[in-house]
Amino acid sequence: MTEKAPGTLYVVSTPIGNMGDFSFRAVEILKTVDAVLAEDTRHSRHLLDRYEITTPLVPYHEHNEAKSVPRLITRLQSGERLALISDAGTPLLSDPGARLVRAAVEADIVVSPVPGASALLAALVASGLELERFTFYGFLPRKGSDRRQLLAEVVALRHAAVIYEAPSRVADTLDELAHAGGGERETVVARELTKQYEEVRRGTVAALAAYYHGAPPRGEVVIVIAGAEAPVGATEDELRSRAAELRAQGVSPRDIAAALASEMGAARNLAYRLAHE
Repeated sequence: MTEKAPGTLYVVSTPIGNMGDFSFRAVEILKTVDAVLAEDTRHSRHLLDRYEITTPLVPYHEHNEAKSVPRLITRLQSGERLALISDAGTPLLSDPGARLVRAAVEADIVVSPVPGASALLAALVASGLELERFTFYGFLPRKGSDRRQLLAEVVALRHAAVIYEAPSRVADTLDELAHAGGGERETVVARELTKQYEEVRRGTVAALAAYYHGAPPRGEVVIVIAGAEAPVGATEDELRSRAAELRAQGVSPRDIAAALASEMGAARNLAYRLAHE
């Protein structure tokens, strides 16, 4: 008797707001797989009901993924076809799923993407900023040295950065970016993308921080920050002063050296020396 071929794990994008953004292929896949793995089954049930998808839903989220993965891999190895979705948008981008995909790859199970809506890409293409390169940070740590170091890294980037942020924290995050040296950087705050109250607001980091302190946003928010301009030469005193600012923010010597080189054009040896003073 021949051994049954393993199944397929589909990673399926779902709408981020507008239900018209669900692809024909995504609907067909969800109708024909053996089960749909959903972050919140109650939320996803509304979506599936709208498209008359009766496939069983299985909870898969950050609180049960470690326990669920071995069982799901066994199902896939037995020949079942499973689809992974998140509450909205493309799975794995600031959502659970990476552990399962990694385990499937290690087990030689086919992982097939079914592309569609993504808040990350929607915000980028609406931003009007230079997009030849970008770095996606997802949600930053809420506090501590890791957060300060990442904010300094964002400000030092020579290309666009994309951040997801809770609406209640948008103004404070923009304030912190301004304090880290990015106050005059061109920035876009996109919220409620594809929904009725979609808004894309443009301005400098400092100007948008002031605006959102007075008018806190609602809904899902994506922040896109333009890259730093090409560095210009700086004096050693200016470099030392910038190193002191970053050190006071808790930035590590390694990241200080990188910032001095990228922001201010410091030679690598000089940046290293000043970072460790």
